[in-house]
Amino acid sequence: MKVIEHLQRARETLLSYEIIPPRRGGNIEDIFALVEQLLPFDPPFIDVTSHAAQVEYEELPDGTWRRRVIRKRPGTIGLCAAIQNRYNIDTVPHLLCRGFTREETEDALIELHYLGIHNVMALRGDDPGFRKTITDGRSCNEYAVDLVRQIVNMNRGRYLEPDLLDAAPTDFCIGVAGYPEKHFEAPNMERDLRHLKAKVDAGAHYIVTQMFFDNRKYFDFVARCRALGIEVPIIPGIKVLSKKTQLQSIPSRFHVEIPEELAAEIEAAPPEHVLDVGVEWAIRQCVELMEQRVPCIHFYIMQDASAVIRVIEGLRKLA
Repeated sequence: MKVIEHLQRARETLLSYEIIPPRRGGNIEDIFALVEQLLPFDPPFIDVTSHAAQVEYEELPDGTWRRRVIRKRPGTIGLCAAIQNRYNIDTVPHLLCRGFTREETEDALIELHYLGIHNVMALRGDDPGFRKTITDGRSCNEYAVDLVRQIVNMNRGRYLEPDLLDAAPTDFCIGVAGYPEKHFEAPNMERDLRHLKAKVDAGAHYIVTQMFFDNRKYFDFVARCRALGIEVPIIPGIKVLSKKTQLQSIPSRFHVEIPEELAAEIEAAPPEHVLDVGVEWAIRQCVELMEQRVPCIHFYIMQDASAVIRVIEGLRKLA
């Protein structure tokens, strides 16, 4: 089932999850164990992130440096297929512009279509520090809106090779990212919202937001989107804080603010109780979001579901 269909059929706020593939050489059984922790909570869909190749520098014994290009977390498509077929849970693979050619993207979409996976998240992707060499006859999507257009074209049976006659159309539901606190590269919120509207106008079916810790930022973001004519569902993204170091790492990495009240509570808590603070804060966020009848709450789990499970169990006790 498509994400948009899950949202349309739901009678209450859904809870979805996002996980990360294991590092190269990792064990898929770890992912299965993670998914099985979520099964009691009836996940409608699970996102699986994607990672382009990146540059690493390794110092050699003689003091020189070796440049290595490596994709640390491959396997997005395989994981999505395995999860969807093993557990009958719809999966949403992330597709990136950076690090992949349009031809590679088309091949990936064909594989997903054959596998019966009909949801994708179209993203530009982070800068991996490595720019893929584009050979003659190949091209790349520069921005997420370009990737959305490519997917929409395939949904219409229009592939990159113009001579393909009667090409079979795909049938993908397309998600895109939104930023309640503005994408860090955008000069202002107005410009960022126009970029988001361009992705929706190009054919995106729904939006998932970057994590936020102040619901007012999400509600204001939704209001501004609606005023601009963006009518697709906007799913809030939630992250549970569990470590004091995240007070620095999350704002630095994801360019979001942590409210002073939350930051002060975490700083004052003993290390073994930081997760308790993060869980209680996330529960309060979710309760307010559910009261406002958001279509779905998307939890950024990545590798460990324990914190999110505590949040869901807390919500069930309050129901």
